[in-house]
Amino acid sequence: MQPLTMATELDRVLAHLRAERAHVTVAGEGLTESDLTRSVVPSGWSMAAMVNHLTFDDEIFWGCAVIGGDEEAIALVQDGWSVPVESGEHSLARYARWCARTDSHLAAVDLDAPPRWWPGPEVFPFPAFPQAALAAWRLVVETTAHAGHLDVARELLDGKQHLVVG
Repeated sequence: MQPLTMATELDRVLAHLRAERAHVTVAGEGLTESDLTRSVVPSGWSMAAMVNHLTFDDEIFWGCAVIGGDEEAIALVQDGWSVPVESGEHSLARYARWCARTDSHLAAVDLDAPPRWWPGPEVFPFPAFPQAALAAWRLVVETTAHAGHLDVARELLDGKQHLVVG
């Protein structure tokens, strides 16, 4: 039997983030390109558009720009909903690439330190977080919430439900 160890805050962030990212990926598994790019919700977003939102407004913004101070990510900060969907496959592949990049930033950051970058008020009119940990947890919360939105879209597309206990 292994002794119990105290997980660090980074371990907890990464565990939750990886689980929810997997949830996002599973939501789109087995769907056709038509399904990934078709809207089934009144507001008009498709699963691929939601993945673009997760990529640009969460992984690029919170993970790479705010937490990592990544210059390329900072240059890409924009409204993820306005990023055109090239294809569902492209959206999912780009999401996976930026998730890996976020992980590399998280591995190198002091979560107790201030974020390495914060946008101006014309981009994000809220006070800067005092600790990078708050941005990391924001990324977890956003990913979790949108994984649930993808579940609803998937159920409306083909009836598949994620993790139904019964």
